Amino acid sequence: MFRLAHLSDIHLGPLPELSYRELASKRITGYINWQRNRKRAMFGDTLLRLVADMKAQRPDHVAVTGDLVNLATRKEIEGARLWLDDLGDPAWISVVPGNHDAYVPGALKRAYREWCPYLLGDGDARSHEGHKFPYLRVRGPVAIIGTSSAEATVPFFATGSFERRQALATARLLAKAKERGLFRVVMIHHPPIAGAAAWSKRLIGKQFFSKVVHDVGADLVLHGHTHLDTVHWLTGPGGEKVPVVGVPSASQNAGGEKPAARYNLFEIDGGPGAWTLTQRERGFRPDGSGVAWIRERLLMRDGTTPDTRSVEDAPVAEGV
Repeated sequence: MFRLAHLSDIHLGPLPELSYRELASKRITGYINWQRNRKRAMFGDTLLRLVADMKAQRPDHVAVTGDLVNLATRKEIEGARLWLDDLGDPAWISVVPGNHDAYVPGALKRAYREWCPYLLGDGDARSHEGHKFPYLRVRGPVAIIGTSSAEATVPFFATGSFERRQALATARLLAKAKERGLFRVVMIHHPPIAGAAAWSKRLIGKQFFSKVVHDVGADLVLHGHTHLDTVHWLTGPGGEKVPVVGVPSASQNAGGEKPAARYNLFEIDGGPGAWTLTQRERGFRPDGSGVAWIRERLLMRDGTTPDTRSVEDAPVAEGV
């Protein structure tokens, strides 16, 4: 059995001091939002405790689906590299960027330089110049395909894009992974589902993504962006349903409008045509008292997708 952990929307804080030049851009709106809202919701030791708990579960690999930073300043991006290095070896962690990592023009290129080892596929040249998505990593029986929806946008927008070129390249990687009999996981920051995010935060080009899944297939799609626990479904080439799973922010304190910090732990078992996929959701209790099992969902059994189910009597762990 292969165990894949899923974290997203890290939003490392606190914000560093910003210069007038850094604030003379879209960052001014993000800075105000941080001071009014996220400073209270995403500060303290929540992330540290959640990551410690995740490591204690001993996953075989970790997927991080974007938004490591807030305003994508140089200091934030460098700090995120230190956080990644502390999280673990680049071979153990796969990252895709989010809209906050590309907050202003030029920020994403800097993030590529700093986070390069975590954004490269197997055998890719270790160079940040001209970095292109998607990438492919194979870990055990699992193919991990990282795509990017991150782009700089105008103030008050947090859209992402998935264009035709990336769609064609993703389809090729998915096809090759299927030929090898691998369980195929696709990572993206924005949910590739109509209506899953507000219009100003939507994925532009989601029709390309859904067509790739419809024509070539996939076994699991992971995303962040909404800070919510969600399961949607796309249709594969044989009419099978492909789960599209979101996860709350890994830094969200309890008591806010969004669910408290969580991570997903996916258990992948079986083989080609007979995969079984179980999602176990773990995170902070609503009162913030500790980390516990939240929910279990059976997303695939012996190659078929049953109705999702919630397990209310899942074991509860002691707080960490």
